Amino acid sequence: MNNKKFYRKLKYLALMTAVVAVIVLVFSTLTDIPNTVFSNKESQQDDLPVIILDPGHGGIDGGCVAINGVPEKGINLAIASQVRDILSTMGYHVVMTRDKDVSIYDKGVKGVGNQKRSDMDNRLALINSYPNAVAVSIHQNQFTDPQYSGAQMFYSNTDPLSEELAQTMQKKFVANIQPDNNRETKEVGDELFLLYYSKCPMIMAECGFLSNPEESEKLQSDEYQRQVAFTIASGIVEFVENNYEVK
Repeated sequence: MNNKKFYRKLKYLALMTAVVAVIVLVFSTLTDIPNTVFSNKESQQDDLPVIILDPGHGGIDGGCVAINGVPEKGINLAIASQVRDILSTMGYHVVMTRDKDVSIYDKGVKGVGNQKRSDMDNRLALINSYPNAVAVSIHQNQFTDPQYSGAQMFYSNTDPLSEELAQTMQKKFVANIQPDNNRETKEVGDELFLLYYSKCPMIMAECGFLSNPEESEKLQSDEYQRQVAFTIASGIVEFVENNYEVK
């Protein structure tokens, strides 16, 4: 699917996003499905991988903080939720590690450090519970120098396709919304726990810098969050089409 055809479809899907979101909200309140996971398992096409979206941080862990005091956790969730709605409408089975402002540590765990470790263990367990999956962890960046901006993709070579997923996503950000972005994808080791120990192609998408005043303002706007979500969705679709036998 080329970019023009994909974006024509996205324009139509954008009209449906609000409706889908309402349906999801109503459905989640009327069933016993855990709030930390959303999926459309019944409509999943057999040849498509499960898409796992991990909105970084949540609950006790706000992540990095914008210059106006807004934590990244809410931005991550807003973007991930829109990616979920787009891909779900396209027939993908989408799983989210969280769909509200929570940390998913085990009940009874005490201490912030222990809670964060438990949260990460549970995210990893969810990701690795799906044998045919593609995972994207959505985050925002921060640096001491406010001049830095632009998305950057991180990956671990523990899965051979993770680098290709990172490169595909990086190119989408440049082509779609960040034409001046000259950042390169970056390989990481076990310092990024989820990437290193996941059993599927997985990347961390740092969508931009909350320490940059202009980019921080954009990342907090609904319109730019929609653009980022469409970009991530299109990157996932291109990666799947290039690596899976999609009928």
